[in-house]
This record gives sequence, C-alpha cells and structure tokens, in this order.
Amino acid sequence: MGKFKQHPKGLTKVFVYGTLKPGEANYQVYCAGKVVSAKRAIALGQLFALPLGYPAMTLGSSPVQGYLLSFADSEILRHLDWLEGYDSQRPAIDNEYNRQEIETFGTDSACLGLAWTYLMTLEQVHCFGGVLVPDGWWSVTL
Repeated sequence: MGKFKQHPKGLTKVFVYGTLKPGEANYQVYCAGKVVSAKRAIALGQLFALPLGYPAMTLGSSPVQGYLLSFADSEILRHLDWLEGYDSQRPAIDNEYNRQEIETFGTDSACLGLAWTYLMTLEQVHCFGGVLVPDGWWSVTL
C-alpha cells in the first residue's frame, strides 16, 4: 500500500474507543511509549458492546467517547491494523473492522480534525450480538 497519509506536524492520529484507550487492556501493549499525546475526544457514530469482550463503532450520529491518540510514527497503523483484523488488500466484507478517517471533536465540541478509527458494519455488529451502549462510553467493566 505504500506510505500512510501523514497528518499535520507528521503525526498519525487515531481515535480509539475500546481496548486501546489508556487504562484498557491493549493500550499498554500497542500504544504505551509510542503515544505523543492522548486527549479525550468524541466522534459521531454508534457504540456497541460485543459479547467477545470489546466494542465496535459503526457510522451514525450519536456521540462516541474515546481518546484521540497521536503517534510520531505512521508504522503504528500496521500494528493496529493487525490487532483490528484489517487488511487494505482484502475486500471490506472480509475484514473484522475497516480503517477509515473520521472527524473528531474535543469534549468542548471544538473540532480536532480527522483521525483514523476502526469501524464495523451494523450487519457485523448484529452477527456478533452487539448491544448498544447508549452513553457512548465503553469500558471492560461494563
């Protein structure tokens, strides 16, 4: 696929809403020591808790709460793609999640710009038995 698209200042920004958030299971393994900044953020979509022990976000218009993580090295996307079951060379239907750029906002509603995130289709969420998280905040303690 070649080089990943760079964001301003060369940072790669990723909106995380599940196990990659600070304090959750995969943050330490995939993000700790690589994150330049972590800021509470909101994106529009719908958030679902999956019985598999992690969440899924779909497109939608409800606030999904998470973190905007900034990384200096775009190679982080290769590692996160593996974790999220995403391969740009596969048909989208064959991926567990698909990586997409979405608009992000601060908790004060200020625009934070575009960031990568991992989305699931509503059909996949239903197949996995996902349950809507009405307040848009997922934690392993749910």
